[in-house]
Amino acid sequence: MTLIKYNPTKELLNMEREFNRLFNSFSKNFGFSKGNGDENSEYENAVWSPLADIYEDSDQYKLQLDLPGMEKKDVKISFVENELRISGERKLENEEKNHKFHRVERSFGKFYRSFTLPQKIKEDKISANFKDGQLVVTIPKSEDAKPKELEIKVN
Repeated sequence: MTLIKYNPTKELLNMEREFNRLFNSFSKNFGFSKGNGDENSEYENAVWSPLADIYEDSDQYKLQLDLPGMEKKDVKISFVENELRISGERKLENEEKNHKFHRVERSFGKFYRSFTLPQKIKEDKISANFKDGQLVVTIPKSEDAKPKELEIKVN
């Protein structure tokens, strides 16, 4: 008997994906479609979604994603219309026929995440670092977004 772990989040993601396909096909059939649909197709083909942490300090925002077992060549990062898009694919290394799996909890296949960024950033200075299965994207704040400290004199 094979044990399968129930993941309610995955079921909700699948339902959302199906609703998006339905509305996108309706939009295309009646001429309401916008753009080329590349972003939607990547989202619809995604099988899993990596976990992310977002934090900031006075100078920048940082986005940290866990992508264990992956290499930087398997990850695509783009910035379009104030949205940071991260996609890629994690492949199953060895699929052997003579093994009997009792549990498979790791996700394999295509993934996609997108993050809407604040307006006040330095778009041309966004950088990314990938090391040991962890992707860190650094998004510098513009001078307008940095907190200003004013000294107030006491009489």
